[in-house]
Amino acid sequence: MTNDRYQSPLSERYASKEMQYIFSPDKKFRTWRRLWIALAETEKELGLPITDEQIEELKAHADDINYEVAKEREKQVRHDVMSHVYAYGQQCPKAKGIIHLGATSCYVGDNTDMILMSEALEIVRKKLINVIAELAKFADEHKNLPTLAFTHFQPAQPTTVGKRATLWMQEFMMDLEDLEYVKGSLKLLGSKGTTGTQASFLELFDGDQETIDKIDPMIAEKMGFKACYPVSGQTYSRKVDTRVLNVLAGIAASAHKFSNDIRLLQHLKEVEEPFEKSQIGSSAMAYKRNPMRSERIASLSRYVMIDALNPAITSATQWFERTLDDSANKRLSVPEGFLAIDGILDLCLNVVDGLVVYPKVIEKRLMSELPFMATENIMMDAVKAGGDRQELHERIRELSMEAGRNVKEKGLDNNLLELIANDPAFNLTEEELQKTMDPSKYTGRAAVQVDAYLKNVVYPMLEEQKDILGVKAEINV
Repeated sequence: MTNDRYQSPLSERYASKEMQYIFSPDKKFRTWRRLWIALAETEKELGLPITDEQIEELKAHADDINYEVAKEREKQVRHDVMSHVYAYGQQCPKAKGIIHLGATSCYVGDNTDMILMSEALEIVRKKLINVIAELAKFADEHKNLPTLAFTHFQPAQPTTVGKRATLWMQEFMMDLEDLEYVKGSLKLLGSKGTTGTQASFLELFDGDQETIDKIDPMIAEKMGFKACYPVSGQTYSRKVDTRVLNVLAGIAASAHKFSNDIRLLQHLKEVEEPFEKSQIGSSAMAYKRNPMRSERIASLSRYVMIDALNPAITSATQWFERTLDDSANKRLSVPEGFLAIDGILDLCLNVVDGLVVYPKVIEKRLMSELPFMATENIMMDAVKAGGDRQELHERIRELSMEAGRNVKEKGLDNNLLELIANDPAFNLTEEELQKTMDPSKYTGRAAVQVDAYLKNVVYPMLEEQKDILGVKAEINV
């Protein structure tokens, strides 16, 4: 590693080695060679004079790429694809003349991009499913733990800690649906020539339309795809990149929402992300436990959400059958979007796996607000004891305001129950009122909803994906 030039934080700090390799030069150029072999095999099988010996020679050098030869050649010809055609030909003198036969540069460039995005989406899919699995454990464990729910970040009716986790989970499940749809829709470009008309193959195969129709399906099958796009210009439509990056942006949005909630809960001291034994929270304030993982999730997520604009604008501004103003942008936006979302999901895995819940703090905050939320039940009990509903409603409103002032203006505890007990209109003792202070009475169907959601939606998916469960994330810094 050199320290005298820029190093991408996505590689140095955030993304896994697995994801980094997918977008590495080695993976790209090995894939180019696989594509050249698939093309030569297809052309041979369809009747062109290509020998088994030539194919075997190509296969023998599929992975031992002579990078220095390609690098020197590119200095001369200023063309990366033709430099690698030349380098491959140097290793395969018998097959030299049939490498890249009938193809244009986008045959290797675009088909490789599609293969890499498909493989990268599979890594994202695996990690996303594992995040959902960890959230499912957390939701089930805490489905009965009452907590104060917030609307507008103001105290509202109680929910449970587990129910809140299902809200995070459901958004990730939506992302999984989107991912699987888009991944399942990906096709190869195939080999369609300079403007997508397959004119070169019309020449190679003497105008045999039926034979030419077989080229793309055969290449797709050899490369593990179901099909090629039926029509194209020189490139596959850049809208494909837009669809893929939008999936990543959706995951980023869900992760950002999750991380924001954790950051707010950590401020309330109700739930904390994991904190290492020797971790330093602040260089100045030794007592601090900053939610740095959740903050990093939010930070990287914003990057991915904005990054999704790149392929959208690129797609919108392509001219006719192709322009090259996509290339430099694609080299950045697509790989870095994947590297960032990979780091985000590793962080999510790490955070969810180690979330710390503080029931006593949760209970204390809930109980400080519960008297306000119990007023309807208290009013009904007072009516049963002979009170007038309209009069009692007004008295509860007035007493609630008084208790609120005691809390906000005087810094006192919430004394609403005491005020009600001392009011003869209610005819209730403080002991009777305390019976209404069971938080579980006010969480509605939260626990039932958790059970139903896990049983009907999440667990069936996890059962289908059990072979990829158990992923643990390493956080570099």
